[in-house]
Amino acid sequence: MGSSVRPCRCFGPRLPLYPSVPRRQRARFSFAFLLACYHCGLEVGPYISLERLIEQNKERYYEVLEQSSQGWHEGKHDPWPTINFLLYILTEASKEFEQRLGDVKSIPGEKTALVLAAIQNQIGSFGVADLQNACPRVSVDLIRRVLSQMRREEKVRCLGRGRTSRWGKTRKLGNGMELGTN
Repeated sequence: MGSSVRPCRCFGPRLPLYPSVPRRQRARFSFAFLLACYHCGLEVGPYISLERLIEQNKERYYEVLEQSSQGWHEGKHDPWPTINFLLYILTEASKEFEQRLGDVKSIPGEKTALVLAAIQNQIGSFGVADLQNACPRVSVDLIRRVLSQMRREEKVRCLGRGRTSRWGKTRKLGNGMELGTN
């Protein structure tokens, strides 16, 4: 039996793969891949079956495994075919997840609420770039519109001009370091 066990060429010698049981081999591979995804912060397992995607691409899986195994004992193996295959599987999982999820439309006013919350959480003066960092999915134009509206309501005031202008909260807005409305 020792000759029928060979190490997984992509995850190191600790993951034995049994050529006589292809389904078990793919299951171990997909489990190791799933663990690597979790380790990297990619939690795809609860939503999309990576094992099923690998099963659907089993011919390519075996080709990749063979390519990555060549030169293993001499230390001249090429891990890139396996890495590319894993990235392909992640891409397919992402596409499937997007299909299942459908087009998620944002609730009207949701981004405005994000900007308002970001302004509320600012301490001291802040710039548009600070708000962009706090709200990466919100456009600069929307941030500027919210700031203009808040300035008309005297909740914030502009402390300069141009691209590098700073903003500050007034007493009407409250919270954090407040600025007077002299």
